[in-house]
This record gives sequence, structure tokens and C-alpha cells, in this order.
Amino acid sequence: MANTFFELSFSLLILSVAAMQGTHAAVEFVLDYASDNSSGGLRFKNEIGVANSLQTMSSATNFIWKIFKQNNPSDRKNVTKVTLFIENSDGVAFTVSNEIHVNANYLGNYTGDLRREFNGVLYHEMTHVWQWDGNGQTPGGLIEGIADFVRLKAKYIPSHWVKPGQGNRWDQGYDVTARFLDYCDGLRHGFVAELNKKMRSGYNADYFVELLGKTVDQLWSDYKAKYAI
Repeated sequence: MANTFFELSFSLLILSVAAMQGTHAAVEFVLDYASDNSSGGLRFKNEIGVANSLQTMSSATNFIWKIFKQNNPSDRKNVTKVTLFIENSDGVAFTVSNEIHVNANYLGNYTGDLRREFNGVLYHEMTHVWQWDGNGQTPGGLIEGIADFVRLKAKYIPSHWVKPGQGNRWDQGYDVTARFLDYCDGLRHGFVAELNKKMRSGYNADYFVELLGKTVDQLWSDYKAKYAI
């Protein structure tokens, strides 16, 4: 039997983002999911909900702009619509351009506070929508690390994350790189915002030297020494 799909725009949230941008175009947030009786579908409906999803997309966008210090629309990507898909797939979630795909199977099997986990995943994935990637030149580990850095700053840290100082490489990605970037941001407030800005047109490891006066490998060594790990 075919699933029934529906698309829903939440105009109130669109207006709330438009107000922050003044006369500039609003960002539209859209939810598209299969309404079914699977465990993931039911948990999404009962524990997360449509309104929370759209509100979180809006809140995450405003938070990301603040983290990246993108006060003017000219500083940001030209994205006018972001669509969130809740669908049965593999993994947790992934983002392609302005489309976010969250695995309903993951939601159905998650143990713990599902709404908090879902919101954390959305903050991570929304970062991929808005961050600069150096025209494809930025290492994947750094891209994922910045997304988790935003999640960290939003205080949606899951229990399984590594502790500060843990990890094998600065560009290992996700929580490892997020913790390292948090250390770097402590050395220079707004470091991640400045790094993201530099990656608008390309990527060079010397960006770390330009911003912090040390190579990224030196910074990683200092980071590890701080926590004696």
C-alpha cells in the first residue's frame, strides 16, 4: 500500500525569520514525511511533532547565523527554502543542498529523550545547509566537526560524545573535531565564525595560522597536552 505523503509550510515561522531579515526574503521551512504506523512514524508524531520540527528548523537557522556572525543576508548562502524529509532509510541523517533527510528507523529505535536527540540532529544538519565548504575543498572531518560544534554550543550534546581532549586526529570529524574547535574558539572568540567566512571561496590549512598564529597540528598538540591525553 502506498504511503500518504503531505507537505506542510508553517507560515508563522516563516514570518519570524523574515522579521529578522527586515525587507529581505524569508526562509521557508517545509516538512515532508510518510504518515504510517511504523515505530519511527508513530514516535515522530507522538514525541516530536510537526510544530516542534518546524520551530526547531527556524530556531537552528537563527542560532547558526549568530554563531557564524552572519548578521547580513549577503554573508549567508542564498537559501530561501529548507525541506525536512522524515523517511525510512539507513544511518541517522544526511543533508544535500537545502534538503535534510532524517531516518525514521533511527527515531523508532532510539532509547532516551527522543525530542532532544532529534533537535540536536536538526541543529547539526541545518548547519550543513548554511556553512561554507570551501567550494568542496574543505576536509570532510572539518565540515562535520563544525556542524557538531554548533550542536555543542546549542547544548544538545549526546551522552556518547567523546570528552574534551579525546580523539586521534584534529580532522577526525564530528564530536572529536567539535571539541577541538571549541578549544580553538576559546583561544580566539569567534574563531569558528572567522574560519567559516574564510571557507566561502576555498580552503587552506594556513587559515589556522592566520587566525591563531599556529599550525593546526601545533594547536592539536597543545589541545592534547592541555588534557594530558
